[in-house]
Amino acid sequence: MGIRERLSGNEATAYAMKQINPDVMGAFPITPSTEIPQYFAAYVDNGEVDTEFIAVESEHSAMSTCIGAEAAGCRAISATSSCGLCYMTEMLYVAASDRLPITLAVSTRALSGPININNDHSDAMGVRDTGWIQLHAETNQEMYDNYLQAMRIGEAVGLPIMVCQDGFITSHAIENIELVEDDKVKAFVGEYKPVINIMDKDHPVSVGPYAVPTYYMEAKRQQAQAMIDAKDVIRKVGKEFGEMTGRSYGLVEEYMMDDAEVAIVIMGSSAGTAKEAIQELRAEGHKVGLIKIRAFRPFPKEEIIAGLSKVKAFAVMDKADSFSALCGPIYADTCAALYTAPTRPLGINYIYGLGGRDVRVDSIKHVFAEVEKVAATGEVGETYRYLDVRE
Repeated sequence: MGIRERLSGNEATAYAMKQINPDVMGAFPITPSTEIPQYFAAYVDNGEVDTEFIAVESEHSAMSTCIGAEAAGCRAISATSSCGLCYMTEMLYVAASDRLPITLAVSTRALSGPININNDHSDAMGVRDTGWIQLHAETNQEMYDNYLQAMRIGEAVGLPIMVCQDGFITSHAIENIELVEDDKVKAFVGEYKPVINIMDKDHPVSVGPYAVPTYYMEAKRQQAQAMIDAKDVIRKVGKEFGEMTGRSYGLVEEYMMDDAEVAIVIMGSSAGTAKEAIQELRAEGHKVGLIKIRAFRPFPKEEIIAGLSKVKAFAVMDKADSFSALCGPIYADTCAALYTAPTRPLGINYIYGLGGRDVRVDSIKHVFAEVEKVAATGEVGETYRYLDVRE
């Protein structure tokens, strides 16, 4: 039986960190993730964890600290948001290419300019191809659960992993949550058995050496294979977590998709708003459904193909823009996944919620109305659309 509590997403993340008791945390504050290292620093100060907390002068240094710690055989963690994640970018590539399973909590936030501290997914999408596994949470509960699973996933395949939640929407809002008992967490996460340890003098290894063309491509191919392998690991760990807690996880979550004729693909807290809209539309006789992406990296190709094979038309909702004059990042990956599918439903893309723009039930209903129109007429029209914007 879990422990019932009321926590914000940031508090829940810090609590999960405390239960895991990692070796090193390198951190620099930035809104809205600042509370995570703040709460965790209190655990360090109170002697509730054995972690070496290293307060650094920048996010670049925070990730550098984690890289050094992981290379020395330690479990290393950090937390950041927005421009802080951007500032880490150089070292994100280093962590992934050196195959160091660092765990990073991200409270997603818009990027400047104009200056904005509210939620969208521009920061996480901006680093989507750095080689990190990405999990995204809809609720505080899911953020906590994802974090407990993250280390096992990253360590199993030798890749760093970021656990993302929507800044302010879940990071600061308080929700009822069920915590796992400490002893169960320790047994579930397990002891760290590092593959790389530069401190092991009996098995010397170089971390981050210069790679000439003779070897570089092979290293990248192995890195790509690790991301492919992560799919089965995410499924396996999510199933095992479900057996322990009753809350199972995969790469995606389907909602009312069994008989859906149209659907939306979405990620993060807006899935909750979409579920409310679906309930109301179902009561009116509309056959609508939802596919929520939990694992954006690795991208859930098989689940997307299977889920969308049931519908006539769909809309992908992107809380970030690629500024490609074409579409947002999730829509691009969704279309790439569907390209090899035996049947491809008609699809459109909506950019929404940028800079914290409110996403209402009526907003989601409007999207479904447009998708139903596409399904009925077979006319797609403009695929690259903005939702609730004054034009």
